[in-house]
Amino acid sequence: MFRTLGGGDLVTNRAKPAHPHTVTELCEEGSRLYTHALRTGRIARVDVDPAPCLMELALLYPDPDDPDWLRPLPPAVALAQRLNPLEREIADRRRKSIELSDAFEPFMALSAQTASATHSIAVLEGSDRINTALDLATAQCQTEVLTVQPTNRFSERTFTQGLERDKPLLERGVRIRTLYQHTARYNPEKLSYVEQFADGKVEYRTIDELVERLIICDESVAFIPTRDDQQVALELRHPGLVRYLIKVFEFMWNRAVPLSASAPYEAASDGLTDIQHSIAKLLVEGHVDEAIARRLGMNVRTCRAHIAKLAQALGSGSRAQLGYLIAQSGILDRDH
Repeated sequence: MFRTLGGGDLVTNRAKPAHPHTVTELCEEGSRLYTHALRTGRIARVDVDPAPCLMELALLYPDPDDPDWLRPLPPAVALAQRLNPLEREIADRRRKSIELSDAFEPFMALSAQTASATHSIAVLEGSDRINTALDLATAQCQTEVLTVQPTNRFSERTFTQGLERDKPLLERGVRIRTLYQHTARYNPEKLSYVEQFADGKVEYRTIDELVERLIICDESVAFIPTRDDQQVALELRHPGLVRYLIKVFEFMWNRAVPLSASAPYEAASDGLTDIQHSIAKLLVEGHVDEAIARRLGMNVRTCRAHIAKLAQALGSGSRAQLGYLIAQSGILDRDH
């Protein structure tokens, strides 16, 4: 902004430049001038113009004998002036923390008394919270981990996380039992992961169909997902629920095939493989291709290829007719 003086000359009316920073971030020029003032005992006021922060931070004060000069505040005094408010704030926060602890102490005592009767169900949102809770549960596990791992998705990150979580368990002598779908037998990533654990404490079995992921530690805590994207899970510590989920796991485990056994995909006398019988059952129940693929741990294209073979074997010309022919053929009566 410009203003005109009597002689007609134009001069700039500029505001004094801002020079904001804290005393802990004293600028280079301010440090140099303050050092000079301490050594000489005073400094000319005009020399301080490049570092207005020295006056803003009260490190210099006017010389009572000469207004054109400034004297430095001793650093010990300057430090004390700035530490006192911080120490008062720390003391105040410490007092408040003690008051909060005293206020909640009755509730903490009550919680400790009723802990044995309290069975929590916690909602975990986001992969970070879920993995943190899993890491804590496995770190505390001492006896056995039961896991149900559906689908064929097995990334390098999943591989690394699994190794980091399982190796310490085995070093502590914890037993691990894991259920996959039959399609895991043809997944190189999963087979590579399984090869990392040849110890007798680890057992792998496969079954034709799995519904959802499940992890149980020491018969005391279980984790189940609540969404297909695996971004929300439940942490269950209710003994009744955990016992029920263990029974579900054992039911599937007893019907599963050890991974070391031969593949259960050979065609039976009716010309259909075990997986095709599983697909036939789910088709009759009304499941769409995507749901069938997810439950059997395969991609949708592979699932549709099996459905096409089913249709060809039964002479079906349409999806609706295929369901009818499956129901009438008696193949679902096959003893698995």
